[in-house]
Amino acid sequence: MLQRIILSTLLIFSIYAHAQNEKPNRDAFVLTVAVDTVNYYQQDVPISPYFVKDKILQIYPTEKLFIETEVKADSIHSMKVVKENLNPEKTIVIEFIQNVKGKNHEGMMLKVDNPFEKALRYKALMYINGRTEWIPTSIIPVRPKLSSFEVWNDVILSLVLVEWKLE
Repeated sequence: MLQRIILSTLLIFSIYAHAQNEKPNRDAFVLTVAVDTVNYYQQDVPISPYFVKDKILQIYPTEKLFIETEVKADSIHSMKVVKENLNPEKTIVIEFIQNVKGKNHEGMMLKVDNPFEKALRYKALMYINGRTEWIPTSIIPVRPKLSSFEVWNDVILSLVLVEWKLE
């Protein structure tokens, strides 16, 4: 009987701890992006979901995300942002940064780490400073167990990553 109580307690704690790692929404923050040596773009980003829809991820410069996935039949079935990378074998790590030298914009970079045995494909749309629409951009597939680096000269205020596939 004592063993069952201990086992039940451990199971409940494990489920609680796992649920505590989920982070469906970003905290509110002030996004500041250098435009040139004099000007910068600033926006209050409210508390908002990382996934604006099922497997449609929006990311802002300065964010580093751990995207824990569930894979079924060699296909990405679900994705969620977590606070810590507790399951690296099924967690895509994404980092979006602006390279600035002094106060001058040098470019934007998106780093994606692929933990899988298959290539990771996705599509991206970017929202560029001074434009009013989302613009598709080309993305190179991330080879198995490697990282990819996408680099742009544009001042990108946000990216949307969609159509995640393993091939």
